[in-house]
Amino acid sequence: MPERMRLDGVGRRYGVRGPWVLREVHLAVPEGTLLRIEGTNGTGKSTLLRLLAGIDRPSTGRITGRPRRAYVPERFPVAMPFTSAGYLTHLGRIHGLTGAEAARRAAEWLERFGAAGHARTRLAELSKGTSQKVAVAQALLAEPELLVLDEAWTGLDRGAREVLDRAVAERVADGGTVVFVDHDPQRLAGAADARYRVADGRLLAQEERPGTPADPGAATGPRVTIEAEGPPGAAPPTGSPGTTAGAPRLPGAPRLPGGPEITPGPDGAFRFTVPAVHSDALLRALLTTRPPWHIRAVTTAPGPAVPPGPAAPYAPGPAVPPDPATPYAPAPDPDEAPHP
Repeated sequence: MPERMRLDGVGRRYGVRGPWVLREVHLAVPEGTLLRIEGTNGTGKSTLLRLLAGIDRPSTGRITGRPRRAYVPERFPVAMPFTSAGYLTHLGRIHGLTGAEAARRAAEWLERFGAAGHARTRLAELSKGTSQKVAVAQALLAEPELLVLDEAWTGLDRGAREVLDRAVAERVADGGTVVFVDHDPQRLAGAADARYRVADGRLLAQEERPGTPADPGAATGPRVTIEAEGPPGAAPPTGSPGTTAGAPRLPGAPRLPGGPEITPGPDGAFRFTVPAVHSDALLRALLTTRPPWHIRAVTTAPGPAVPPGPAAPYAPGPAVPPDPATPYAPAPDPDEAPHP
């Protein structure tokens, strides 16, 4: 699978003599993938995400690749002289959209997140949850090739979290790459193409593959089964080199979102079963294939009951003052900055 970005021997520290926050990081970032970064607070996760987003630069090593990027920081600065719609339109134009298109997409994303009523509210007057919706919307409206999410779900209500889950699936289905950190081990469980852990300043690949018992929550939650019939003469979907096991490829389409389980159905049809969060993106992939697949039926079933595990520890850090020169790029996390 083509690479969107690569990190070779990347290290980062703050100050010439400061301790290394990250050391010898090697990471390939392929197109059309979902990458999860894990680790306890203060290990360097946010520093890694800022490097990927282009907000920070490595102290050593090399980063190659310049995809169109968008970034949602852990703490979104709101002390800016914009309304919600004005800010989103401004960011859309920075990303290269026309004013009219930026305004249209701003209104669309505010509507999707249930924040359309706050389009003319100044950022400083928004609640934490609504300001987080604006923070996420600014990253999604330009359809970036690389979307970097640092605890982006924190502060969102349940409906908005589900919207963001689906937006992530849509980005990956459209060939985009999403790299995310979230303190909830159930977040997009079973959907990541690769998982990494930051420990002692180093990036370690996790051996568990999505869908295995070691992947918390992979078998939980509602699942959707789509019964679809391919165009005449179409070969059944098969796996392809470089994709996650169980993630097939349709002729003329990218890797199917959600890595669906595929079983033969009646009269030459196939049944595609995925977690509900990926169902919209999977339907879109099937319907936009050329020629498109015919959808016969869509059914939803609850996931199996699984006893809840212990909650992951999470301790948000103190607020960080915004940098007026880069309104949507916060200063380094205090828990990752060098200690005296």
